[in-house]
Amino acid sequence: MLEVAGLDAYYGHARALWGVDLTVGAAEIVTVIGPNGAGKSTLVHAIAGLLRSIKGRILVDGTDVATVAPHQVCASGVAIVPEGRRVFAHMSVRDNLLLGAHRRGARAGHREALERVYRLFPRLAERAGQQAANLSGGEQQMLAIGRALMARPRLLLLDEPSLGLAPVVVDEVFEAVEAINGEGVSVLLVEQDVERALAASSRAYLLAEGRIVLGGPARELRDSDEVRRSVLGQ
Repeated sequence: MLEVAGLDAYYGHARALWGVDLTVGAAEIVTVIGPNGAGKSTLVHAIAGLLRSIKGRILVDGTDVATVAPHQVCASGVAIVPEGRRVFAHMSVRDNLLLGAHRRGARAGHREALERVYRLFPRLAERAGQQAANLSGGEQQMLAIGRALMARPRLLLLDEPSLGLAPVVVDEVFEAVEAINGEGVSVLLVEQDVERALAASSRAYLLAEGRIVLGGPARELRDSDEVRRSVLGQ
């Protein structure tokens, strides 16, 4: 589904990623973990087309999208749920969701997509007419995920979905992610909650100082001394 090969990323003259290689298979959840400042969000932004100062290849079903505009990355079947949710506070829940179906390939089926989101997150259906600003943090995260699903992606990029949420809400978010994956959507997850992220994933990568330093089955990374030192501080 996704292959990243030799990816370098820059902010001006400052290099943020160094030769990153990773893959996400069809209907697979893959997690990228690492300490703060490791370059995890940079990686997600580069894959989504939001960071243009990059070198290397980003293949989606064999097509290189490293040099195309963000809307073309989306058209290839990729959707991003950004860190911090970034919902449109003064628009209704329903209108926020409908924005996610703006791309041409998703417009025709927006009613079915909307019902799918409401089944996944019943609270969004209950609050469909309310402004997004009136939602709790957890509900806004559900809204951000739902908005991405409206684009009918085959690959979902999730950047820190548990950030700032109560544990019970985190449980709901991860249950939703697993349900989405169960429908055949591949997921690349960037997450600070290492234990929970690895438990939900089949494979994982450890990113440190802009480089992939470890990769393999999630179970192996969970037991890795290097992960304990660099991420968990043990």
